[in-house]
Formats: sequence, C-alpha cells, structure tokens
Amino acid sequence: MARHLLKLEGLDEAHLTSLLDRAAGFIPAARGEAEAPASLRGRLVAQLFFEDSTRTRLSFEAATARLGGRSLSLSGVGSSASKGETFLDTALNVDALGVDAMVVRSSISGGADLLARNVRCAVINAGDGRREHPTQGLLDCLTIREAFGKISGVKVAIVGDIANSRVARSAIHSLTTLGASVRLVGPPTLLPRSFAQIAARHDLVSITHDLDSILPELDVIMMLRVQLERAAGGGIAADYREHYGLTHRRALRLPAHCIVMHPGPVNRGVEVDDDVADDGRRSQILRQVTHGVAVRMAVLEESVGRTDRVR
Repeated sequence: MARHLLKLEGLDEAHLTSLLDRAAGFIPAARGEAEAPASLRGRLVAQLFFEDSTRTRLSFEAATARLGGRSLSLSGVGSSASKGETFLDTALNVDALGVDAMVVRSSISGGADLLARNVRCAVINAGDGRREHPTQGLLDCLTIREAFGKISGVKVAIVGDIANSRVARSAIHSLTTLGASVRLVGPPTLLPRSFAQIAARHDLVSITHDLDSILPELDVIMMLRVQLERAAGGGIAADYREHYGLTHRRALRLPAHCIVMHPGPVNRGVEVDDDVADDGRRSQILRQVTHGVAVRMAVLEESVGRTDRVR
C-alpha cells in the first residue's frame, strides 16, 4: 500500500528514526559512490512544482533515478494552470496517467493534504505554503545526527524568518520529537506570538530575540532565508545582517564543535557571510544537499518502493 508523507507533525520517534536509518544507508549512493537497489524500477513519479525550486526538485529527481524509477516533471509555468485549470484538477489529470507517486510543492498551505484525499497514488509534500517541508526536516535531522552521532540533547538555534518558514515548522516537530532542544531566534516581526504558544506547550522549545546572547551555548545554528516573496521584507532586510546575520564576528563566538546549516538558497552577506558559508570545518550547507537526495530516496522507497528491492 502506498504511503503518503504530508508532514512531520505527529510522526513518532520510531518512524522518524526508521526513515533516518534508511536514509543513512543511502548516503553513499546519493554521493554517486555506490549503486542503490532498484527498488523503484517500474515506478513512475510525478514531480509537480508550482513554486520555484532547485535543491528539492532536483534531489527528488535524482532520488527517483538512483532507485531506478522514472520522473514526469511539471511546473506551474507552461502547464494548464496558466489557462485556469485548478490545482486539484491538474493533480487528478496527472493521477489518471497512472503515476505511482506525486511529489508536490505548492504555495497552498495544506495543498498536499488536499491531493492525498483525492488521488489514488502516494503524495509526498515537497513544501506547502508556510505549513511544512517534511523532507527538509528529515535531512536536517540526518545532518545533525551524522555530525554528533545523536539528536537527543543537542542544542539547536533556528534563526531568522520563522514566521514564513515551513522549514522551521518541520524542524521543530522532528527535532523535538527526537529530543533536541530548539531555540527560535528572530526579530519580533518574523517570530509571531503563535510560536510563543508552541514554546509554552513544549519544554524543549524556547524563544529569544537576542542572537548574540546564546551563541556560546549552541551545537547547531540553522540560518533561515528571509523570504521576500512571502512579504517578509518590510524594511527587515536593510538591518537584518546587523542583528541576525551569521557574520564572521559572530561565528568566532560559536563553540568549536558548532555546525552551521542553511536550507538554501542562501542570501550571502545577509543571513550568512561568505567565509562562514564556505568554512569547510563547520558549514554543512552542501552536506545538507547530499543528505536531501538520501532522505528523498528513503521516503520514495517507503512510499512506493518494491518490497523485493530488485537490482
């Protein structure tokens, strides 16, 4: 039976750990250093991206190919959506092509859930509005687990445009379920009161607007992109670097073991300075991209993979 992946909220520790274990086994194949089992041979995966994407889209296509499957790709530009076809009608037509899975990115929060209720194939959420980005949350967990050998007890700061970030929401759900403590950091305009309610309900989540005060205690600092396309501008970008950017000076105050993460795309000189982003000792930004392929291989295999894992 096909299995959807719509969100990380509500997934238990055992399921998250199982996915991470499966993904860890795929890392050599994701790097191109080993052959993966052809567990998607004969499977057809539709890649429906109605928002721009580089890492997520290409890594889902790479994951499908590594496992022996084939992709059909569709974006909003050039599709019948430009003629007025609804999001659901587009998906229903793709489902009627006989695809086995549908990877969906949309600006509609809850869009993947809508499709899962109406199509026959497996639906994998590749980002829905401001709600969640589950495979990003998984790859972030995989990156942290590889760096520290565990997630439980690790101190993580998620910094920046929390309000508009589906990445932050998926990270909060997965990291806290696996026992990490999470500090949410950002200007008040980008860290709304709804997150204070999350913190009040969860003893592993806390909020601060003062990045400098917590730098020496961190194991992981995850910088988020300022999402101007979701109306996050409003004068924030002008002085964002001064208060919340991971500058060279701030990086010097991090513990030697602390790693730097960013989901991409990186606005260099705003969220992260060049020398910090490119620091091979602590920056995990490109490692996250590789782990994205491994995680998406794991999710696709769990959703629609052949049980015999044919080679």
